[in-house]
Amino acid sequence: MKYVLGIDIGTSGTKTALFDETGTCVASYTGEYPLSQPANGWAEQAPADWWQATVDGIQSVLKSSHTPIGDIKGVGLSGQMHGLVLLDAQGEVLRPCIIWADQRTGAEVEDMERLIGRQTIIDITANPPMTGFTAAKILWVKKHEPKIWEKVRHILLPKDYIRYKLTGTFVSDVSDASGMQLMNVAARDWSPEILALLDISPLLLPELVESQEVSGRVHEAAAATTGLLEGTVVVGGAGDNAAAAIGTGVYRPGKAFTTIGSSAVVYTVTDAPQIDPDGRVHTLCASVPGKWTLMSCTQAAGLSLKWLRDTLCQEEVTQAKAEGVDPYEIMTRLAAAVPPGANRLLYLPYLMGERSPYLDPNARGVFFGLSAIHTKADLIRSVLEGVAFSQRQCVDVFRDNQADIDDMIITGGGGRSSLWRQMLADLYNTPVRTLQTDQGGALGAAILAGVGSGLFASIEEACEKLIHYNPAQAADTAAHDQYEPYFELYKDLYTQLSPAFDRLAAL
Repeated sequence: MKYVLGIDIGTSGTKTALFDETGTCVASYTGEYPLSQPANGWAEQAPADWWQATVDGIQSVLKSSHTPIGDIKGVGLSGQMHGLVLLDAQGEVLRPCIIWADQRTGAEVEDMERLIGRQTIIDITANPPMTGFTAAKILWVKKHEPKIWEKVRHILLPKDYIRYKLTGTFVSDVSDASGMQLMNVAARDWSPEILALLDISPLLLPELVESQEVSGRVHEAAAATTGLLEGTVVVGGAGDNAAAAIGTGVYRPGKAFTTIGSSAVVYTVTDAPQIDPDGRVHTLCASVPGKWTLMSCTQAAGLSLKWLRDTLCQEEVTQAKAEGVDPYEIMTRLAAAVPPGANRLLYLPYLMGERSPYLDPNARGVFFGLSAIHTKADLIRSVLEGVAFSQRQCVDVFRDNQADIDDMIITGGGGRSSLWRQMLADLYNTPVRTLQTDQGGALGAAILAGVGSGLFASIEEACEKLIHYNPAQAADTAAHDQYEPYFELYKDLYTQLSPAFDRLAAL
């Protein structure tokens, strides 16, 4: 039996999972680490923590699985996108990584628009300038930490730092690097124009490869530290959602996934870059060669339901403990008894501002239509529907950009709710499916390693062989029709409230 290793460097922890050639996870380990917030709106992590979690994870899965290291044919990497890792000439970390969630770079985004022009940035990088992306973080360090910037010799993304520690190579893959806002996304390469206008030397940037391509091999020191065999192949890997796409079998146009965690993402694949002119969704390189992606992000999806649980549903939490079930099961049971439209109560899920389809940090959550007739069950249902409305709105943007979807996979914690899945199926007017085994980005990274090491002939072959789904949950046409007037009103509400959001932020 042959094996592949998937390593997913997340925000709260790094998951290391060992898979056999049938796609069965034989061992896994997650090592957690802290997030530092040295100032309001800042978010940083120590790359050394990622490396230690990776070392612990590899050692753990090797020990628990008793797998001969010579049978591990490759390593794939997945990770949180947009983070800024800066190394000096000796390969030492110069400062903590400024991660994707950091929002300190508002002035630098304005600098980018002034230096380059918003439309030019969209035309080249396929996305409007954003505080969360890497380019603005680089400009912030140049402006505020010039002594550190003088020492910078290598710019890496989080997962690519782990690659460097394993192989000694400075490499990134196109799916992850396209979230740096330094690439010509259509050309799948660095943009000389963007780099020149931002005064960033291309010599600081990693070599670019496709996700399944070999990017290096485990060197002697890393082999001694981790227990892996020296010379084991390490492939390009992918950004977290691009790896999750492979792990859910989303490798061709028409297929998509919706994942509902704290935030929610809808992700699909296109044959050519489809750039939304209004910047409502992101266009990036896919983890499949010659493919691109459309991707949306709702900032407060599961987070909205968690807020409601913590704020108003202590009774349900207590009941759940007594029954030995998840509190969300009790909450969704209440919501299931409420008709579509939540008795004329709408929820806008903007607790953390919004990213898709409105790039608006000032947007805030709203219950609209609240009256004395409404119960806790109505509030729960309206939150579930509000998050689902947001996903439908993003899918409509995909369709506006010639990305039709005929096969939708639902993943994440929210995907375990049959009620929430049904809402999504009804609103999308498309059947939805779940995975028999949901290993997400770690499996996607491992599949890429299997292709790069020759275990599988192609990404497509590996996905067809290894990814298995539960029976589809059909859309209810009558429910779809019931939702439509509420969905139209939901869309109107943001337009009408947007000026008020800005006024509130200015108070």
